[in-house]
Amino acid sequence: METATRRTPGLGEVIGRLLGEGRQLVADYAELGILDARRAAIRLAWILGAVLVAAVLIVTSWMGLVAASIVFAWGHGASWPIALAIAAALNLVAAGVLGRFTLRLAKELPFTALLRQLRGRDPEPPQ
Repeated sequence: METATRRTPGLGEVIGRLLGEGRQLVADYAELGILDARRAAIRLAWILGAVLVAAVLIVTSWMGLVAASIVFAWGHGASWPIALAIAAALNLVAAGVLGRFTLRLAKELPFTALLRQLRGRDPEPPQ
């Protein structure tokens, strides 16, 4: 009967196993990161799709309100051209207000607070 003797692994074997386990750990984390990124991308696609549908519904509702106001004005004696001109003018005013709001938002570049911090500048007071 042979007795199996266990030999202790050498330093090279221990380092080899350690590197193999480390490589497997990095691969597992990379796979987890990829799966999380894929899940986030799918959720982002669903969110963007829902926002797109909501935007279409909002636009059609707005068009319905504008059409109803035109018909209401026409029913109270305004001519079609005047009712359409008033609706167009109100739409232009609303678009101008939104454009001005957008320009105000776009003036501050992204990551300005981070850049100020990295450059060692004092933070700007809140607006």
